[in-house]
Amino acid sequence: MKTLFATLLFLSLLVVFAQEKPAPSASVSQLAWMSGSWKTTNGPAEIEEHWTTPAGNMMVGMGRTVVKGNTRYFEYFRIIQKPDGIFYVAQPKGAPPTEFKLVKSGENEVVFENLAHDFPKRIMYRKESDGGLTARIEGTPEQKKMEEEFRYRPMK
Repeated sequence: MKTLFATLLFLSLLVVFAQEKPAPSASVSQLAWMSGSWKTTNGPAEIEEHWTTPAGNMMVGMGRTVVKGNTRYFEYFRIIQKPDGIFYVAQPKGAPPTEFKLVKSGENEVVFENLAHDFPKRIMYRKESDGGLTARIEGTPEQKKMEEEFRYRPMK
C-alpha cells in the first residue's frame, strides 16, 4: 500500500510540475538598446558598428574598420531568435556564419558564447550610463592577449 501511495504521490507531483510555465526567456526586442550607429577610434583606425532596430525576431548589423581612408576590415552580423534561443551570428569579411548563443542577458548587458569556436569564445555588449556602447570579445586564458574591447560613442 505504501508503494502505491508513493507512486501516486510522485505521479501527482509530476503532473503539477509539468503544468508550470517555463520562466520567460529573452527576446530580440529586449536588445533594442544596441540599435544605432556607433564609432570609436584606435590610433589611426576608425571603427564603426551599425545595428538595426529589432523587427521580425532579428537585428542586423555591420561593422568596418577604416585606416587612412581605406577599409581594412568588415563584418556582417545579426542577432536572431530561434526555437532553442537567441544567437549572435558573425560573418567576418563575409566568411561563413558562426553562431554564439545568448548565455546571459540583463537590462543593459548581453553575453553570447560559443566555446567550440577558436576565437573569440565570448562576445559581450554593454550599454554604458554615459550613453556609450561597449563591445568586448574574449577567448581562453591563453588567448588573453587577443581579447579586445571597443568603447563606442553614438555617431552624429
